Amino acid sequence: MKIKYALLATSMFFSVASFAQKDELKTLKKLYAKDQLSTSDISEYKSAVNKLSGMSGLAEGDQIYTNFYKSMTPILELMTAGAAPNAQTLAKAFTPSKINEMAAGLNATLDFEKKSGKKVYTDDIIETITEYKPVLINYAITLNQASKFKEAGQIFEAIYNLDKKDEGNLYNASILALQAQDFDLALKYLYELKNINYSGEGTLYYAVNKASGNEETFNSDADRKASIKLGVHEKPRDEKVPSKRGEIYKNIASILVHQGKVEEAKKAINEAKAANPGDTSLMLAEANLYLDAKDYTNYKRVITEVLQKDPNDVDLLFNLGVISTNSGDIEEAKKYYKRAIEVNPNYFNAYNNLGALMLHGEDKMVKEMNSLGTTPKDNKRYDELKVKRNKMYAEALPYFEKALQIEPKEPNIKAVLLNAYQVLEMDAKYKALKAQK
Repeated sequence: MKIKYALLATSMFFSVASFAQKDELKTLKKLYAKDQLSTSDISEYKSAVNKLSGMSGLAEGDQIYTNFYKSMTPILELMTAGAAPNAQTLAKAFTPSKINEMAAGLNATLDFEKKSGKKVYTDDIIETITEYKPVLINYAITLNQASKFKEAGQIFEAIYNLDKKDEGNLYNASILALQAQDFDLALKYLYELKNINYSGEGTLYYAVNKASGNEETFNSDADRKASIKLGVHEKPRDEKVPSKRGEIYKNIASILVHQGKVEEAKKAINEAKAANPGDTSLMLAEANLYLDAKDYTNYKRVITEVLQKDPNDVDLLFNLGVISTNSGDIEEAKKYYKRAIEVNPNYFNAYNNLGALMLHGEDKMVKEMNSLGTTPKDNKRYDELKVKRNKMYAEALPYFEKALQIEPKEPNIKAVLLNAYQVLEMDAKYKALKAQK
């Protein structure tokens, strides 16, 4: 008899728990459906979420919706506050863990409703992601601007978890982790990019806003055409975005080489090449790997193969110039930049980098000049260095002037040219450029 009573008591307990679950879910559904929640509503909502979260034995659907309501709490709290979210409120509401919790809750609900064939919150979730993702991206950008690179990267990773179709956010996270010099975290992001075979390759669609005169980007060519048809924009321009696979694998390899795992780095590059045959960016990543490992024989071999593959690829020639500069082979770098200019006479970066190479070693020269005294021997040495420095600036000048001609609004080039005119005592040119706005 005692056993039977015990079973009956247990049965009643589950029954009461089941009713409690349903009551809390009804409360959450009712509150969530409100257009505007009050402070007391939010307190009731959070209390119901906490009660449900502490219960065991929830049915799959009830567990899914419990997690959904819980994940939406930060957004509902922001909406209740009423004020436009700023950095301070966003920092409190959207830590990386809270965004990840929201991502898990929303995506699990989307999957459940797709599987069940019954839409309850699917449209609402899609609208929420669409509305709040730009807010979160701007928050991550604010953190980056404050040099909080690791925190910004973690926010970008969480945004990627919220919407995995937008893989560029994970790429941003990897770059910021590298800036923070958190190499373990960077590897985590980079390996995920490798696993999803992210390339970032595509096309940027630009057009000039007639009212502001500023060039703006569009999500698609169709969006741009629609705006041009309405008369809002003009002067369409496309810009190809090259594959980032090479950079991703280069960063993986560089970190592994830094950690003393050279063979693991080589394996990663070889796997990438096998999965993406013909991707020259990966060949460049391989060259960079050999460069990091100080294996100059294989570095030269790969570079030669890359150039043979497409001798007129201007971006490839430019990248070879960058790699040669990093390896300390200045004359080789000059050759690649000059070849890039032959292929494309308006290649801004090639002119800029070539001009900088002409000034290679100038900083040491200036340091020595500043250290000299006033003895006849020192004066003689000073004059020798001055002549040599002036010759370097005279050789660099045409490249910087051409760069400014191509990009007249580039402030860094203008600053370099002003300095060059001062060094060469070209007062008229200095005053004319200084007067330009």
